[in-house]
Amino acid sequence: MATIFTKIINGEIPGTFVYEDDECVAFLDVSPLTDGHTMVVPRAEISQWTDLDEGLLDHLMNVARRIGRAQKEAFDCERIGLMIVGYEVPHVHIHVWPTTSMADFDISDRAPMQDAEMLAGPAEKIRQALAQQS
Repeated sequence: MATIFTKIINGEIPGTFVYEDDECVAFLDVSPLTDGHTMVVPRAEISQWTDLDEGLLDHLMNVARRIGRAQKEAFDCERIGLMIVGYEVPHVHIHVWPTTSMADFDISDRAPMQDAEMLAGPAEKIRQALAQQS
């Protein structure tokens, strides 16, 4: 059975995408830790990051770095957080988000579910900053 992330990637469930290529996508988390919280997800359903082949792992981390640099440009933050958890969905996903303190790492303190309209502004900021990187 397809994971929720595969359904988002395939357009069966809406997602607010900020990046896509042949190997992965990046879309905003609907229950963000902070504005701009993005998940980098491989198109392939791989349950654990330790099972990724080296090339895909490198690619995902490079995309996460690009997203993080764009977030640093787009949002008023001190640092960019990065976390791989893997319990909530059995499909590798890298959380990347703007942070201003260690409190921003408390995964139990997430925002309520947001709809596409609420995510549109942060997504556009990231897309614009990504476009400036090229």
